[in-house]
Amino acid sequence: MHEHSGQPVLQAGATLGKGRLVVILLHGRGASPEDILGLVPQLARPDLTYLAPAAADNTWYPYTFLSEISKNEPFLSSALQAVGDLVAYVEGHGTPRDRIVLGGFSQGACLSLEFAVRHASRWGGILAFSGGLIGPPGTTWDQPGSFDGTPVFLGCSDVDAHIPKARVEESADVLRRMGAEVTKRFYPGMGHIVNDDEIEEARRILGS
Repeated sequence: MHEHSGQPVLQAGATLGKGRLVVILLHGRGASPEDILGLVPQLARPDLTYLAPAAADNTWYPYTFLSEISKNEPFLSSALQAVGDLVAYVEGHGTPRDRIVLGGFSQGACLSLEFAVRHASRWGGILAFSGGLIGPPGTTWDQPGSFDGTPVFLGCSDVDAHIPKARVEESADVLRRMGAEVTKRFYPGMGHIVNDDEIEEARRILGS
């Protein structure tokens, strides 16, 4: 058993196996699956299946995503494992990876990006609301694999207190280099939220 194993997974939208896409949404620090599923009505794609796993104690890893990786262990590895287990579960129910979308907000966005880069292939899409790849300054991401045209959206404030603009840019560059079709947007002076334009971009990816 690992730190995040055995936590509940909430579901919204279409029954698993019936939706055109399965969207895995990862909540932020101190938040809950219910919080991230609050995006579902705004996305206005009720024909999709949405799955939101819970982190133990509402936190995927204890320190900032810019900390030394070892400081966030064993929680980070456990969080990545929890996402991997959920992906395997979805695949086992007949939805291939190219119809699975990975998404999240803040800590959940960081986790979804990190998981994707460690498991690069043709995904249905990646939606990172206020997040970046995980690791201290100077980290390089040299994982093998290709995203093979996976559509990716990265949206963030240009002055987010938690997510440095430079790390979002760095993350976009890594994903592009690995073959993703990346859309990156910075919103001047925005708070740590998901705004209407980001929802529109997500709807575009989910609708294609």
